[in-house]
Amino acid sequence: MNLNIILKRSVFLLFAMATVSGLTSCSTDAVGDGNGLSDPNVDAAFTITPVSGAVNNYTLNAQTTNVIASKWDIGEGAFVGKMSEVIALPDAGTYTIKHTAIGRGGLTNTVAQELVVATSDPAKGNLVLGGRFANAADHAKWTILKISDSGTSWSFNSGSATIKGGGWNQQGIYQAIQVQAGKEYKIDMKVFGGGSSNTWFEVYASKTVPVQNSDYSAEGRRMGMSTWDGCATGSFEGKLSAVGCVGSGNVVKFAESGTIYLVIKCGGENIGATGISITNVEMRGK
Repeated sequence: MNLNIILKRSVFLLFAMATVSGLTSCSTDAVGDGNGLSDPNVDAAFTITPVSGAVNNYTLNAQTTNVIASKWDIGEGAFVGKMSEVIALPDAGTYTIKHTAIGRGGLTNTVAQELVVATSDPAKGNLVLGGRFANAADHAKWTILKISDSGTSWSFNSGSATIKGGGWNQQGIYQAIQVQAGKEYKIDMKVFGGGSSNTWFEVYASKTVPVQNSDYSAEGRRMGMSTWDGCATGSFEGKLSAVGCVGSGNVVKFAESGTIYLVIKCGGENIGATGISITNVEMRGK
């Protein structure tokens, strides 16, 4: 081989190695090195504005500078939303609204504001009594439905109701609700848990009267979760209409006015160490 060619190749290799070394030593591409690829101070500020002409509707507007995406939580679990979201809060009360801004590099910040709703919406108020399980008065609105002899049971807490147990046992809670013929109602609730195995969680709205020490099936499941159908197998939190995976639908209508029963039951082999909890149970006219 020609000596001149060998020398040229050696010089080229040395130059390439020096160039790569220089680029590596000068690189600031790692997240957090101050190169702008991440934003630990992303601004999560937002405003709350009543919607003109709409009862108990509010617009949430996030500031958009350097914000890639937004998550909102109005007390029912976080959800990915738009920078501007319209929410409806039919019931009077004080709500904590949280906005999580996602910035460059996936870093986040969260800001919370309190919103006071002075009066309930007369057309869409909640027909469920004690649906927030806030205190003993709320708890008293519900009746325990005994189905199995033992092994699974509901408990009422400050702000939620929880069912724990297993051994293929089940138990329910229910209350009577007055409905109008031909009117559509929407059922929902917040549910959360750490994951279960061979477990069912079912919600019914029916004229069939619950009977103690008997199972409840009525006209079928309106909504619910089932580990066989792929939900509640791992940790979950959110509205049942979003995290559930079974049921005929949470919008119901009845041919006759009168009393119906909202029944929530759960059971299975192992409901999980933390059980399944519910709060914000609601049934509203559409």
